[in-house]
Amino acid sequence: MKLLLADIRMGRFNIPLPAAIWFLLATIAVSLELSRGSGEINNYLIFKGVFEHSLHQQPLYLNYPAEYHDTNHYGPVFSLLIAPFALLPLYIGCFLWAICNAWVLFYAIQKLRLNKWQQNMILLIAAVEMMTATHNVQFNPMLTGWILLSYTCTVRKQTWLATLLIAAGTLVKLYGIIGLAFFLFTEDKVKFALSFIVWMIILVAAPMIISSPEFVLQSYADWYHSLVEKNASNIDITVPNGMQDISVAGMVRRIFGLAHLPNYVITIPAGLGCLLPLLRLKQYQRPGFRLTYLAMMLVSVVIYSSSAESPTYVIAVTGVALWMSLQPRPWSPLLRSTLILLFALTILSPTDLVPRNIRQDVVVRYALKALPCFIAWCLMVYQLLRYDFPLEQKPLHE
Repeated sequence: MKLLLADIRMGRFNIPLPAAIWFLLATIAVSLELSRGSGEINNYLIFKGVFEHSLHQQPLYLNYPAEYHDTNHYGPVFSLLIAPFALLPLYIGCFLWAICNAWVLFYAIQKLRLNKWQQNMILLIAAVEMMTATHNVQFNPMLTGWILLSYTCTVRKQTWLATLLIAAGTLVKLYGIIGLAFFLFTEDKVKFALSFIVWMIILVAAPMIISSPEFVLQSYADWYHSLVEKNASNIDITVPNGMQDISVAGMVRRIFGLAHLPNYVITIPAGLGCLLPLLRLKQYQRPGFRLTYLAMMLVSVVIYSSSAESPTYVIAVTGVALWMSLQPRPWSPLLRSTLILLFALTILSPTDLVPRNIRQDVVVRYALKALPCFIAWCLMVYQLLRYDFPLEQKPLHE
């Protein structure tokens, strides 16, 4: 309760109740969508369909135009995650789903080993992006929370819980697989590896409870094919205002008209950028290094993915917000400029605060939502390669 009533002090200004703002924005977002009718909660209808189709052993990745638009792209285990909400009346289930997503991310931020100012800073920076994801009744806030919690559980030696969250995130939306990087930050690597394998076996089989082994195994094969097809359609720049592939590769393809630029031209250098800091073995046990690496991975999994869309950016923005909270104050002009650009192009660009022609003809057309996160990612990689992080969690120094 003290956290919920706390103020965050920034200079001479007091910004009250960041937690209340967080949940107020989530409530407003989902309430607005529900007020417009079931046609505005299409994603939730897809999610609900995953449970119902699993129950009746109907293919999970086909079009069901009588039920919803688009198709499902989540793994079969998602049927169990959505089940408690899908069993409720439509609007109640959707509302609770959205609030649960916001709460999981909020809770995960509170569990990071940061002071109150840092936690509230993350909430304030990520709040609007969380609201954007909630408008789309997306799973991304919960997934972001799972990734943060898997890190926290790893460093607190709660290995079984950490690997459960990593396995679940991987089998629902693949992005959760970045949690495997935390293997390097644990002392008991054998336990980490074995527990992850155990959870993967359990979770792969778990949907069989409501369907059948044959159906689930076929669904995993179908899931693979659906993701391959989705990736091919995502990188089609002949749809100039498309809301997919909002990534660094997508930005390059759209700005320079390189329709056939393969992803690996971007992802291989990016992969090296993610791996090179891991050569600094002596930094592994330093909280600043680990948290900066966590932030960098949250950004990486979005900005280098052809599946990235606007609501996915709650993951990347949370990463940037975490990184910003670690920086010593007062912030440098470069950091302040990065934050301003983040709000202008990434956070606020999908909202009505940005004129529609600018939003559609500039930001969306050229996938510029990815640009501020890419700049922040470059700065994170630089820090991870060059900074001598302190043994205790104190302001960084070079």
